Amino acid sequence: MSEESESPLNILIAEDSAADRLILESIFARAGYVPTLVENGAQAVESFQASKPDLIFLDVLMPVMGGIEAARKIRALAGDEFIPIVFLTSLSGEESLVECIESGGDDFLPKPYNPVVLQSKVKAFSRMRDMHKTLAHQKSLIELHNQHLIQEQTVAKQVYDKIAHSGCLDLDIIRSYMSPLSVFNGDVLVAEVSPSGSVMILLGDFTGHGLPAAIGSMPLASTFYGMVRKGFSLPDIMKEINTKLHQILPVGFFCCATCIDIHIQKRRMRIWNGGLPESYLYRAKTHSYELLQSKNLPLGVLAEQDFEKSTRRIPLDIGDRFFMWSDGIVEARDRTGSMFGEERLKQLMHRHMGLPVLFDEILREVHGHIGETDKDDDISLVEVCVADVEIGLPEEDVHTHVKSRLVDWSMAFTIASTSLKEFDPLPLLVNIISEVPGLKDRSTTLYTVLSELYANALEHGVLGLESRLKDTPAGFTEFYRLRRQRLSELAEGFVSFDLEHHAAPHGGMLTIRVRDSGKGFEPGKRAEKTKDKPDYFGRGLSLLTSICENLTIHPPGNDIEVNFRWTYDDGHD
Repeated sequence: MSEESESPLNILIAEDSAADRLILESIFARAGYVPTLVENGAQAVESFQASKPDLIFLDVLMPVMGGIEAARKIRALAGDEFIPIVFLTSLSGEESLVECIESGGDDFLPKPYNPVVLQSKVKAFSRMRDMHKTLAHQKSLIELHNQHLIQEQTVAKQVYDKIAHSGCLDLDIIRSYMSPLSVFNGDVLVAEVSPSGSVMILLGDFTGHGLPAAIGSMPLASTFYGMVRKGFSLPDIMKEINTKLHQILPVGFFCCATCIDIHIQKRRMRIWNGGLPESYLYRAKTHSYELLQSKNLPLGVLAEQDFEKSTRRIPLDIGDRFFMWSDGIVEARDRTGSMFGEERLKQLMHRHMGLPVLFDEILREVHGHIGETDKDDDISLVEVCVADVEIGLPEEDVHTHVKSRLVDWSMAFTIASTSLKEFDPLPLLVNIISEVPGLKDRSTTLYTVLSELYANALEHGVLGLESRLKDTPAGFTEFYRLRRQRLSELAEGFVSFDLEHHAAPHGGMLTIRVRDSGKGFEPGKRAEKTKDKPDYFGRGLSLLTSICENLTIHPPGNDIEVNFRWTYDDGHD
Protein backbone atom coordinates (compact mmCIF):
# COMPACT_ATOMS: atom_id res chain seq x y z
CA MET A 1 0.00 0.00 0.00
CA SER A 2 1.28 3.49 -0.84
CA GLU A 3 2.16 6.13 1.75
CA GLU A 4 -0.83 8.18 0.59
CA SER A 5 -3.27 5.37 1.40
CA GLU A 6 -1.69 4.82 4.82
CA SER A 7 -2.16 8.48 5.85
CA PRO A 8 -5.54 9.47 7.39
CA LEU A 9 -8.27 10.16 4.84
CA ASN A 10 -9.54 13.72 4.57
CA ILE A 11 -13.34 13.56 4.37
CA LEU A 12 -15.51 16.53 3.42
CA ILE A 13 -19.03 16.42 4.94
CA ALA A 14 -21.74 18.81 3.69
CA GLU A 15 -24.83 18.53 5.95
CA ASP A 16 -27.23 21.32 6.93
CA SER A 17 -28.38 19.48 10.08
CA ALA A 18 -26.11 20.25 13.03
CA ALA A 19 -27.09 16.95 14.74
CA ASP A 20 -26.23 14.89 11.67
CA ARG A 21 -22.91 16.75 11.26
CA LEU A 22 -22.05 15.90 14.86
CA ILE A 23 -22.92 12.21 14.38
CA LEU A 24 -20.86 11.90 11.20
CA GLU A 25 -17.93 13.78 12.69
CA SER A 26 -17.94 11.44 15.71
CA ILE A 27 -18.07 8.27 13.57
CA PHE A 28 -15.26 9.38 11.25
CA ALA A 29 -13.01 10.74 13.97
CA ARG A 30 -13.24 7.47 15.99
CA ALA A 31 -12.33 5.57 12.80
CA GLY A 32 -9.13 7.62 12.44
CA TYR A 33 -10.24 9.88 9.60
CA VAL A 34 -9.95 13.69 9.38
CA PRO A 35 -13.44 15.19 8.83
CA THR A 36 -14.12 18.70 7.45
CA LEU A 37 -17.66 19.99 8.10
CA VAL A 38 -19.67 22.51 6.02
CA GLU A 39 -23.35 23.49 6.07
CA ASN A 40 -24.32 23.72 2.38
CA GLY A 41 -23.31 22.93 -1.19
CA ALA A 42 -21.69 26.31 -1.86
CA GLN A 43 -19.37 25.86 1.13
CA ALA A 44 -18.65 22.30 -0.03
CA VAL A 45 -17.46 23.63 -3.43
CA GLU A 46 -15.26 26.26 -1.74
CA SER A 47 -13.80 23.69 0.68
CA PHE A 48 -13.09 21.28 -2.18
CA GLN A 49 -11.11 23.94 -4.03
CA ALA A 50 -9.15 24.79 -0.89
CA SER A 51 -8.31 21.34 0.49
CA LYS A 52 -8.96 18.69 -2.22
CA PRO A 53 -10.42 16.01 0.12
CA ASP A 54 -10.13 12.26 -0.48
CA LEU A 55 -13.84 11.53 -0.08
CA ILE A 56 -16.98 13.71 -0.11
CA PHE A 57 -20.37 13.16 1.62
CA LEU A 58 -23.15 15.50 0.40
CA ASP A 59 -26.65 15.90 1.76
CA VAL A 60 -29.08 16.08 -1.16
CA LEU A 61 -31.33 18.80 0.27
CA MET A 62 -29.43 21.83 1.62
CA PRO A 63 -29.98 25.63 1.64
CA VAL A 64 -28.05 27.98 -0.70
CA MET A 65 -26.93 25.08 -2.92
CA GLY A 66 -28.18 21.52 -2.87
CA GLY A 67 -26.00 18.42 -3.04
CA ILE A 68 -26.85 17.58 -6.66
CA GLU A 69 -25.75 20.97 -7.98
CA ALA A 70 -22.65 20.91 -5.74
CA ALA A 71 -21.73 17.46 -7.11
CA ARG A 72 -21.87 18.74 -10.69
CA LYS A 73 -19.62 21.70 -9.87
CA ILE A 74 -17.11 19.52 -7.97
CA ARG A 75 -16.95 17.01 -10.83
CA ALA A 76 -16.21 19.83 -13.26
CA LEU A 77 -13.45 21.16 -11.01
CA ALA A 78 -11.94 17.70 -10.41
CA GLY A 79 -11.50 16.96 -14.12
CA ASP A 80 -9.85 13.55 -14.62
CA GLU A 81 -9.08 13.18 -10.91
CA PHE A 82 -11.31 10.63 -9.19
CA ILE A 83 -12.99 12.00 -6.01
CA PRO A 84 -15.67 9.62 -4.64
CA ILE A 85 -18.96 11.41 -3.85
CA VAL A 86 -21.57 9.74 -1.60
CA PHE A 87 -25.00 11.31 -1.23
CA LEU A 88 -26.69 11.45 2.18
CA THR A 89 -30.43 11.30 1.70
CA SER A 90 -33.72 10.36 3.23
CA LEU A 91 -35.25 10.20 -0.25
CA SER A 92 -36.48 6.83 -1.40
CA GLY A 93 -37.89 7.57 -4.84
CA GLU A 94 -36.07 5.91 -7.76
CA GLU A 95 -36.03 9.08 -9.86
CA SER A 96 -34.38 11.05 -7.06
CA LEU A 97 -31.73 8.39 -6.51
CA VAL A 98 -31.05 8.15 -10.27
CA GLU A 99 -30.63 11.91 -10.42
CA CYS A 100 -28.06 11.71 -7.62
CA ILE A 101 -25.96 9.18 -9.51
CA GLU A 102 -26.28 10.98 -12.87
CA SER A 103 -25.16 14.27 -11.35
CA GLY A 104 -21.77 12.76 -10.54
CA GLY A 105 -22.41 10.76 -7.39
CA ASP A 106 -20.85 7.32 -6.91
CA ASP A 107 -23.17 6.00 -4.23
CA PHE A 108 -25.79 7.07 -1.70
CA LEU A 109 -26.26 6.42 2.01
CA PRO A 110 -29.78 6.44 3.50
CA LYS A 111 -30.60 8.13 6.79
CA PRO A 112 -30.42 7.26 9.64
CA TYR A 113 -26.74 6.32 9.41
CA ASN A 114 -25.40 2.85 10.16
CA PRO A 115 -21.80 3.25 11.45
CA VAL A 116 -20.74 -0.20 10.16
CA VAL A 117 -22.10 0.42 6.66
CA LEU A 118 -20.66 3.93 6.67
CA GLN A 119 -17.13 2.75 7.50
CA SER A 120 -17.37 -0.09 4.95
CA LYS A 121 -18.24 2.39 2.23
CA VAL A 122 -15.33 4.62 3.22
CA LYS A 123 -12.90 1.69 3.02
CA ALA A 124 -14.31 0.56 -0.33
CA PHE A 125 -14.05 4.01 -1.88
CA SER A 126 -10.59 4.45 -0.41
CA ARG A 127 -9.47 1.32 -2.28
CA MET A 128 -11.11 2.58 -5.45
CA ARG A 129 -9.35 5.93 -5.11
CA ASP A 130 -5.96 4.24 -4.61
CA MET A 131 -6.61 2.08 -7.65
CA HIS A 132 -7.55 5.10 -9.72
CA LYS A 133 -4.38 6.93 -8.65
CA THR A 134 -2.31 3.91 -9.67
CA LEU A 135 -4.03 3.75 -13.04
CA ALA A 136 -3.60 7.49 -13.56
CA HIS A 137 0.12 7.20 -12.76
CA GLN A 138 0.53 4.28 -15.14
CA LYS A 139 -1.35 6.18 -17.81
CA SER A 140 0.99 9.15 -17.50
CA LEU A 141 3.99 6.81 -17.75
CA ILE A 142 2.51 5.15 -20.83
CA GLU A 143 1.89 8.54 -22.43
CA LEU A 144 5.47 9.58 -21.65
CA HIS A 145 6.91 6.36 -23.06
CA ASN A 146 4.66 6.69 -26.09
CA GLN A 147 5.97 10.21 -26.74
CA HIS A 148 9.54 8.91 -26.50
CA LEU A 149 8.66 6.02 -28.82
CA ILE A 150 7.10 8.34 -31.39
CA GLN A 151 10.14 10.60 -31.24
CA GLU A 152 12.52 7.63 -31.66
CA GLN A 153 10.43 6.22 -34.50
CA THR A 154 10.43 9.60 -36.24
CA VAL A 155 14.23 9.76 -36.12
CA ALA A 156 14.55 6.09 -37.11
CA LYS A 157 12.11 6.62 -39.99
CA GLN A 158 14.19 9.49 -41.32
CA VAL A 159 17.33 7.33 -41.20
CA TYR A 160 15.46 4.39 -42.72
CA ASP A 161 14.05 6.48 -45.58
CA LYS A 162 17.48 7.87 -46.44
CA ILE A 163 19.10 4.43 -46.51
CA ALA A 164 16.26 2.44 -48.08
CA HIS A 165 15.40 5.13 -50.62
CA SER A 166 13.71 4.53 -53.94
CA GLY A 167 16.87 4.41 -56.06
CA CYS A 168 15.79 4.09 -59.72
CA LEU A 169 12.21 2.97 -59.05
CA ASP A 170 11.07 6.02 -61.02
CA LEU A 171 12.26 4.44 -64.29
CA ASP A 172 9.51 4.16 -66.89
CA ILE A 173 9.92 0.37 -67.11
CA ILE A 174 9.17 -0.14 -63.38
CA ARG A 175 5.82 0.04 -61.58
CA SER A 176 5.73 -0.62 -57.85
CA TYR A 177 3.33 -0.47 -54.91
CA MET A 178 4.11 -0.82 -51.21
CA SER A 179 1.47 -0.59 -48.47
CA PRO A 180 3.01 -0.76 -44.99
CA LEU A 181 1.17 -2.49 -42.16
CA SER A 182 2.73 -0.09 -39.64
CA VAL A 183 4.99 2.97 -39.54
CA PHE A 184 7.87 0.85 -40.79
CA ASN A 185 7.53 -1.58 -43.64
CA GLY A 186 8.45 -5.24 -43.16
CA ASP A 187 8.84 -5.31 -46.94
CA VAL A 188 11.78 -3.58 -48.60
CA LEU A 189 12.08 -2.61 -52.26
CA VAL A 190 15.34 -1.24 -53.68
CA ALA A 191 16.47 -0.67 -57.25
CA GLU A 192 19.54 0.77 -58.90
CA VAL A 193 21.32 0.93 -62.27
CA SER A 194 24.75 -0.74 -62.42
CA PRO A 195 27.74 0.66 -64.34
CA SER A 196 27.09 -1.93 -67.08
CA GLY A 197 23.64 -0.44 -67.70
CA SER A 198 21.63 -3.26 -66.17
CA VAL A 199 18.81 -2.60 -63.69
CA MET A 200 18.89 -4.50 -60.40
CA ILE A 201 15.72 -4.73 -58.31
CA LEU A 202 15.37 -6.48 -54.95
CA LEU A 203 12.07 -7.13 -53.19
CA GLY A 204 12.42 -8.46 -49.65
CA ASP A 205 9.99 -9.53 -46.94
CA PHE A 206 11.42 -9.63 -43.41
CA THR A 207 10.08 -11.74 -40.58
CA GLY A 208 7.63 -9.68 -38.50
CA HIS A 209 6.50 -6.10 -38.96
CA GLY A 210 7.39 -2.57 -37.93
CA LEU A 211 10.68 -1.46 -36.43
CA PRO A 212 12.21 -4.96 -35.84
CA ALA A 213 11.71 -5.78 -39.52
CA ALA A 214 12.97 -2.37 -40.68
CA ILE A 215 16.23 -2.77 -38.75
CA GLY A 216 17.25 -5.55 -41.12
CA SER A 217 16.24 -3.48 -44.14
CA MET A 218 18.89 -0.85 -43.46
CA PRO A 219 22.03 -3.02 -43.85
CA LEU A 220 20.33 -4.79 -46.78
CA ALA A 221 19.66 -1.52 -48.60
CA SER A 222 23.06 0.05 -47.89
CA THR A 223 24.87 -3.10 -49.07
CA PHE A 224 22.69 -3.36 -52.18
CA TYR A 225 23.15 0.23 -53.31
CA GLY A 226 26.86 0.28 -52.51
CA MET A 227 27.65 -2.91 -54.42
CA VAL A 228 25.37 -2.27 -57.41
CA ARG A 229 26.90 1.16 -57.98
CA LYS A 230 30.37 -0.36 -57.87
CA GLY A 231 29.44 -2.91 -60.50
CA PHE A 232 29.40 -6.10 -58.43
CA SER A 233 27.56 -9.06 -59.89
CA LEU A 234 24.17 -10.28 -58.65
CA PRO A 235 25.59 -13.47 -57.03
CA ASP A 236 28.20 -11.47 -55.10
CA ILE A 237 25.60 -8.95 -53.93
CA MET A 238 23.25 -11.66 -52.65
CA LYS A 239 26.11 -13.45 -50.90
CA GLU A 240 27.25 -10.27 -49.15
CA ILE A 241 23.70 -9.35 -48.05
CA ASN A 242 23.14 -12.89 -46.73
CA THR A 243 26.39 -12.74 -44.75
CA LYS A 244 25.46 -9.43 -43.12
CA LEU A 245 21.94 -10.54 -42.22
CA HIS A 246 23.18 -13.87 -40.88
CA GLN A 247 25.55 -11.97 -38.59
CA ILE A 248 23.08 -9.41 -37.22
CA LEU A 249 19.61 -11.01 -37.24
CA PRO A 250 18.56 -13.09 -34.20
CA VAL A 251 17.61 -16.72 -34.63
CA GLY A 252 14.22 -17.05 -36.30
CA PHE A 253 14.50 -13.77 -38.21
CA PHE A 254 15.28 -13.78 -41.93
CA CYS A 255 14.38 -12.09 -45.21
CA CYS A 256 12.54 -13.79 -48.05
CA ALA A 257 13.71 -12.05 -51.21
CA THR A 258 13.68 -12.00 -54.99
CA CYS A 259 16.39 -10.08 -56.82
CA ILE A 260 16.57 -9.58 -60.57
CA ASP A 261 19.24 -8.15 -62.86
CA ILE A 262 17.67 -7.00 -66.16
CA HIS A 263 19.80 -5.81 -69.07
CA ILE A 264 17.51 -4.34 -71.73
CA GLN A 265 20.17 -4.05 -74.46
CA LYS A 266 21.37 -7.63 -73.99
CA ARG A 267 17.77 -8.90 -73.71
CA ARG A 268 18.43 -11.00 -70.67
CA MET A 269 17.50 -11.28 -67.01
CA ARG A 270 19.15 -12.99 -64.08
CA ILE A 271 17.07 -13.94 -61.05
CA TRP A 272 17.74 -15.12 -57.50
CA ASN A 273 14.70 -16.14 -55.43
CA GLY A 274 14.84 -17.19 -51.82
CA GLY A 275 11.49 -17.73 -50.13
CA LEU A 276 9.17 -15.27 -51.88
CA PRO A 277 6.15 -16.53 -53.86
CA GLU A 278 6.82 -17.62 -57.43
CA SER A 279 7.19 -14.80 -59.94
CA TYR A 280 5.39 -14.52 -63.27
CA LEU A 281 7.20 -13.70 -66.52
CA TYR A 282 4.77 -12.87 -69.31
CA ARG A 283 6.10 -13.91 -72.73
CA ALA A 284 4.78 -11.54 -75.40
CA LYS A 285 5.66 -13.82 -78.33
CA THR A 286 3.81 -16.87 -77.00
CA HIS A 287 1.18 -15.01 -74.96
CA SER A 288 1.91 -17.22 -71.96
CA TYR A 289 3.48 -17.13 -68.50
CA GLU A 290 6.75 -18.62 -67.34
CA LEU A 291 6.68 -19.32 -63.60
CA LEU A 292 9.92 -18.60 -61.75
CA GLN A 293 9.86 -20.45 -58.45
CA SER A 294 12.04 -20.02 -55.39
CA LYS A 295 15.17 -22.17 -55.51
CA ASN A 296 16.94 -20.98 -52.37
CA LEU A 297 16.46 -20.45 -48.65
CA PRO A 298 15.74 -16.89 -47.42
CA LEU A 299 18.55 -14.43 -46.75
CA GLY A 300 20.11 -14.65 -43.31
CA VAL A 301 19.37 -18.34 -42.73
CA LEU A 302 22.59 -19.97 -43.95
CA ALA A 303 26.17 -19.17 -43.04
CA GLU A 304 28.43 -17.76 -45.75
CA GLN A 305 30.03 -21.11 -46.65
CA ASP A 306 26.63 -22.78 -47.11
CA PHE A 307 24.90 -20.02 -49.04
CA GLU A 308 23.95 -20.74 -52.65
CA LYS A 309 24.52 -17.58 -54.69
CA SER A 310 24.02 -18.97 -58.19
CA THR A 311 21.42 -17.28 -60.38
CA ARG A 312 19.27 -18.31 -63.32
CA ARG A 313 19.73 -16.64 -66.69
CA ILE A 314 16.58 -15.99 -68.72
CA PRO A 315 16.47 -14.52 -72.26
CA LEU A 316 13.99 -11.68 -72.80
CA ASP A 317 12.08 -10.13 -75.69
CA ILE A 318 10.61 -6.69 -76.12
CA GLY A 319 7.08 -6.71 -74.69
CA ASP A 320 7.79 -9.24 -71.95
CA ARG A 321 6.55 -8.32 -68.45
CA PHE A 322 7.87 -9.53 -65.12
CA PHE A 323 5.72 -9.61 -61.96
CA MET A 324 6.81 -10.27 -58.37
CA TRP A 325 5.08 -9.69 -55.03
CA SER A 326 5.36 -10.36 -51.31
CA ASP A 327 3.15 -12.96 -49.63
CA GLY A 328 0.95 -10.11 -48.34
CA ILE A 329 -0.88 -10.30 -51.68
CA VAL A 330 -1.79 -13.98 -51.36
CA GLU A 331 -2.43 -13.83 -47.61
CA ALA A 332 -4.69 -10.74 -47.67
CA ARG A 333 -7.81 -11.57 -45.60
CA ASP A 334 -11.38 -10.33 -45.63
CA ARG A 335 -13.56 -9.78 -42.53
CA THR A 336 -14.34 -13.51 -42.34
CA GLY A 337 -10.63 -14.43 -42.30
CA SER A 338 -10.66 -15.87 -45.83
CA MET A 339 -7.38 -15.31 -47.72
CA PHE A 340 -7.17 -13.88 -51.23
CA GLY A 341 -5.28 -17.05 -52.12
CA GLU A 342 -2.98 -18.29 -54.87
CA GLU A 343 -5.82 -19.69 -57.00
CA ARG A 344 -7.67 -16.37 -57.13
CA LEU A 345 -4.44 -14.58 -58.02
CA LYS A 346 -3.69 -17.15 -60.74
CA GLN A 347 -7.15 -16.68 -62.28
CA LEU A 348 -6.68 -12.90 -62.16
CA MET A 349 -3.28 -13.15 -63.88
CA HIS A 350 -4.73 -15.25 -66.72
CA ARG A 351 -7.90 -13.18 -67.06
CA HIS A 352 -5.88 -10.03 -67.78
CA MET A 353 -2.86 -11.71 -69.41
CA GLY A 354 -0.78 -9.29 -71.45
CA LEU A 355 -3.02 -6.30 -70.68
CA PRO A 356 -1.52 -3.05 -69.35
CA VAL A 357 -4.24 -2.90 -66.68
CA LEU A 358 -3.08 -6.09 -64.94
CA PHE A 359 -1.01 -4.27 -62.31
CA ASP A 360 -3.94 -2.03 -61.34
CA GLU A 361 -6.42 -4.93 -61.40
CA ILE A 362 -4.32 -6.92 -58.94
CA LEU A 363 -4.28 -4.05 -56.47
CA ARG A 364 -7.98 -3.28 -57.00
CA GLU A 365 -9.11 -6.85 -56.34
CA VAL A 366 -6.79 -7.35 -53.35
CA HIS A 367 -7.97 -4.14 -51.68
CA GLY A 368 -11.55 -4.97 -52.56
CA HIS A 369 -11.11 -8.35 -50.88
CA ILE A 370 -9.67 -6.75 -47.73
CA GLY A 371 -12.35 -4.07 -47.54
CA GLU A 372 -12.35 -2.24 -44.22
CA THR A 373 -10.59 -5.10 -42.47
CA ASP A 374 -7.18 -4.42 -40.91
CA LYS A 375 -4.34 -5.80 -43.02
CA ASP A 376 -2.46 -8.85 -41.70
CA ASP A 377 0.74 -8.17 -43.63
CA ASP A 378 2.56 -5.64 -45.76
CA ILE A 379 1.48 -5.65 -49.41
CA SER A 380 4.09 -5.14 -52.15
CA LEU A 381 3.82 -5.54 -55.91
CA VAL A 382 6.35 -4.91 -58.70
CA GLU A 383 5.99 -4.97 -62.49
CA VAL A 384 8.93 -4.58 -64.90
CA CYS A 385 8.25 -4.03 -68.59
CA VAL A 386 10.87 -5.03 -71.15
CA ALA A 387 10.80 -2.02 -73.44
CA ASP A 388 13.32 -0.71 -75.95
CA VAL A 389 14.41 2.26 -73.85
CA GLU A 390 17.77 3.75 -72.98
CA ILE A 391 18.81 3.08 -69.39
CA GLY A 392 21.03 5.89 -68.16
CA LEU A 393 23.99 5.17 -65.90
CA PRO A 394 23.79 6.41 -62.28
CA GLU A 395 26.63 8.89 -62.93
CA GLU A 396 27.71 10.72 -66.07
CA ASP A 397 31.19 9.22 -65.85
CA VAL A 398 30.98 6.04 -63.85
CA HIS A 399 34.74 5.62 -63.64
CA THR A 400 35.49 8.98 -62.09
CA HIS A 401 32.38 10.03 -60.15
CA VAL A 402 31.34 6.93 -58.23
CA LYS A 403 32.58 7.28 -54.66
CA SER A 404 34.50 4.61 -52.76
CA ARG A 405 35.36 2.73 -55.93
CA LEU A 406 38.82 1.52 -57.00
CA VAL A 407 39.12 2.30 -60.72
CA ASP A 408 42.41 3.63 -62.17
CA TRP A 409 45.34 2.70 -59.94
CA SER A 410 48.80 1.15 -59.74
CA MET A 411 50.90 -0.40 -57.01
CA ALA A 412 54.31 -1.97 -56.45
CA PHE A 413 54.83 -4.79 -53.97
CA THR A 414 58.18 -6.44 -53.20
CA ILE A 415 58.75 -9.52 -51.06
CA ALA A 416 62.24 -9.80 -49.57
CA SER A 417 64.07 -13.02 -48.75
CA THR A 418 63.04 -13.01 -45.10
CA SER A 419 59.35 -12.93 -46.10
CA LEU A 420 59.68 -15.39 -48.99
CA LYS A 421 60.31 -18.19 -46.48
CA GLU A 422 56.92 -17.94 -44.78
CA PHE A 423 54.65 -15.34 -46.37
CA ASP A 424 52.15 -16.13 -49.14
CA PRO A 425 51.41 -12.86 -50.98
CA LEU A 426 48.65 -14.23 -53.22
CA PRO A 427 45.62 -13.77 -50.87
CA LEU A 428 46.67 -10.17 -50.19
CA LEU A 429 47.07 -9.34 -53.87
CA VAL A 430 43.80 -11.02 -54.86
CA ASN A 431 41.99 -9.12 -52.11
CA ILE A 432 43.33 -5.78 -53.39
CA ILE A 433 42.49 -6.59 -57.00
CA SER A 434 38.97 -7.67 -55.99
CA GLU A 435 38.25 -4.10 -54.90
CA VAL A 436 37.70 -3.48 -58.59
CA PRO A 437 34.03 -4.58 -58.78
CA GLY A 438 34.30 -6.22 -62.19
CA LEU A 439 37.29 -8.28 -61.04
CA LYS A 440 35.76 -9.62 -57.83
CA ASP A 441 33.89 -12.44 -59.52
CA ARG A 442 37.02 -13.20 -61.60
CA SER A 443 39.18 -13.63 -58.51
CA THR A 444 39.60 -17.39 -59.10
CA THR A 445 41.00 -16.80 -62.60
CA LEU A 446 43.27 -14.03 -61.36
CA TYR A 447 44.49 -16.23 -58.52
CA THR A 448 45.55 -18.79 -61.13
CA VAL A 449 47.44 -16.12 -63.10
CA LEU A 450 49.19 -14.74 -60.01
CA SER A 451 50.05 -18.17 -58.64
CA GLU A 452 51.66 -19.25 -61.95
CA LEU A 453 53.67 -16.04 -62.13
CA TYR A 454 54.73 -16.21 -58.47
CA ALA A 455 55.62 -19.92 -58.58
CA ASN A 456 57.78 -19.33 -61.66
CA ALA A 457 59.54 -16.33 -60.07
CA LEU A 458 60.14 -18.05 -56.73
CA GLU A 459 60.98 -21.60 -57.78
CA HIS A 460 62.81 -21.11 -61.08
CA GLY A 461 64.05 -17.58 -60.50
CA VAL A 462 64.97 -17.03 -56.83
CA LEU A 463 65.58 -20.69 -55.89
CA GLY A 464 67.01 -21.75 -59.26
CA LEU A 465 65.09 -25.03 -59.46
CA GLU A 466 64.92 -26.90 -62.78
CA SER A 467 61.43 -27.92 -63.77
CA ARG A 468 62.70 -30.99 -65.66
CA LEU A 469 63.17 -32.62 -62.24
CA LYS A 470 59.41 -33.28 -62.40
CA ASP A 471 59.77 -35.66 -65.34
CA THR A 472 59.59 -38.66 -62.99
CA PRO A 473 57.69 -39.34 -59.74
CA ALA A 474 60.99 -39.51 -57.86
CA GLY A 475 62.10 -36.26 -59.45
CA PHE A 476 58.82 -34.62 -58.44
CA THR A 477 59.53 -35.50 -54.81
CA GLU A 478 63.10 -34.29 -55.17
CA PHE A 479 61.90 -30.99 -56.63
CA TYR A 480 59.86 -30.14 -53.54
CA ARG A 481 62.56 -31.41 -51.17
CA LEU A 482 65.03 -29.02 -52.75
CA ARG A 483 62.40 -26.26 -52.66
CA ARG A 484 61.98 -26.56 -48.88
CA GLN A 485 65.76 -26.80 -48.36
CA ARG A 486 66.66 -23.78 -50.47
CA LEU A 487 63.88 -21.71 -48.95
CA SER A 488 65.14 -22.42 -45.45
CA GLU A 489 68.72 -21.53 -46.50
CA LEU A 490 67.71 -18.45 -48.51
CA ALA A 491 69.82 -15.43 -47.54
CA GLU A 492 69.03 -13.02 -50.32
CA GLY A 493 66.61 -12.60 -53.18
CA PHE A 494 63.26 -10.97 -53.94
CA VAL A 495 60.07 -11.18 -55.95
CA SER A 496 58.33 -7.95 -56.95
CA PHE A 497 54.84 -7.31 -58.33
CA ASP A 498 53.81 -4.26 -60.33
CA LEU A 499 50.05 -4.00 -60.79
CA GLU A 500 48.33 -1.37 -62.92
CA HIS A 501 44.63 -1.06 -63.76
CA HIS A 502 42.96 1.21 -66.28
CA ALA A 503 39.19 1.52 -66.70
CA ALA A 504 37.48 1.23 -70.06
CA PRO A 505 33.87 2.22 -70.94
CA HIS A 506 32.61 -1.29 -70.31
CA GLY A 507 35.40 -2.92 -68.30
CA GLY A 508 39.12 -2.46 -67.85
CA MET A 509 42.68 -3.73 -68.31
CA LEU A 510 44.83 -5.16 -65.49
CA THR A 511 48.56 -5.35 -66.17
CA ILE A 512 50.61 -7.64 -63.93
CA ARG A 513 54.42 -7.56 -64.08
CA VAL A 514 56.49 -9.92 -61.92
CA ARG A 515 60.29 -9.64 -61.51
CA ASP A 516 62.63 -11.85 -59.51
CA SER A 517 66.28 -11.88 -58.48
CA GLY A 518 67.09 -15.01 -60.51
CA LYS A 519 69.31 -15.31 -63.60
CA GLY A 520 66.38 -15.57 -65.97
CA PHE A 521 66.07 -17.83 -69.02
CA GLU A 522 65.83 -17.75 -72.76
CA PRO A 523 62.28 -18.74 -73.83
CA GLY A 524 63.42 -20.13 -77.23
CA LYS A 525 66.00 -22.50 -75.82
CA ARG A 526 63.71 -23.74 -73.10
CA ALA A 527 61.00 -24.37 -75.66
CA GLU A 528 63.43 -26.45 -77.78
CA LYS A 529 64.40 -28.59 -74.81
CA THR A 530 60.81 -29.34 -74.00
CA LYS A 531 59.45 -29.68 -77.50
CA ASP A 532 58.48 -33.36 -77.20
CA LYS A 533 57.62 -33.31 -73.52
CA PRO A 534 56.56 -29.91 -72.08
CA ASP A 535 57.94 -29.29 -68.64
CA TYR A 536 56.17 -27.56 -65.75
CA PHE A 537 57.09 -24.05 -66.87
CA GLY A 538 55.93 -24.75 -70.38
CA ARG A 539 52.51 -25.74 -69.16
CA GLY A 540 52.31 -22.63 -66.97
CA LEU A 541 53.32 -20.41 -69.86
CA SER A 542 50.62 -21.96 -72.08
CA LEU A 543 48.03 -21.48 -69.35
CA LEU A 544 48.89 -17.80 -68.95
CA THR A 545 48.75 -17.30 -72.73
CA SER A 546 45.25 -18.83 -72.86
CA ILE A 547 43.93 -16.61 -70.06
CA CYS A 548 45.61 -13.28 -70.74
CA GLU A 549 45.44 -11.03 -73.78
CA ASN A 550 49.22 -10.56 -73.98
CA LEU A 551 52.25 -12.20 -72.37
CA THR A 552 55.68 -10.60 -72.63
CA ILE A 553 58.97 -12.00 -71.29
CA HIS A 554 61.45 -9.18 -70.84
CA PRO A 555 65.19 -10.01 -71.03
CA PRO A 556 66.99 -11.68 -69.40
CA GLY A 557 63.87 -13.77 -68.65
CA ASN A 558 63.29 -12.89 -65.00
CA ASP A 559 60.70 -10.24 -65.86
CA ILE A 560 57.27 -11.40 -67.10
CA GLU A 561 54.33 -9.13 -67.97
CA VAL A 562 50.71 -10.13 -68.72
CA ASN A 563 47.62 -8.12 -69.68
CA PHE A 564 44.25 -9.28 -68.40
CA ARG A 565 41.31 -7.57 -70.13
CA TRP A 566 37.81 -7.81 -68.70
CA THR A 567 34.34 -6.48 -69.51
CA TYR A 568 31.14 -6.25 -67.47
CA ASP A 569 29.14 -9.48 -67.65
CA ASP A 570 31.98 -11.04 -69.67
CA GLY A 571 31.66 -14.79 -69.33
CA HIS A 572 28.51 -14.46 -67.22
CA ASP A 573 25.86 -13.98 -69.89
